Amino acid sequence: MKTSEIRELTAAEIIERVDAEKAELAKLKVNHAISPVENPTTIKKARRNIARMLTILGQKQNA
Repeated sequence: MKTSEIRELTAAEIIERVDAEKAELAKLKVNHAISPVENPTTIKKARRNIARMLTILGQKQNA
């Protein structure tokens, strides 16, 4: 997700998306431990998306 798309969401929607992304990341990690994932950069992208969303959420809550 792009930062501009995340900024348009409400805080509650961002929290929901973060939970969904964390679940997806956990699933990716388990699958990667069992057998290597085709594209390991998907794990990196998921982590960065979560961090991006949490950063914007923090900015919204401080404002």
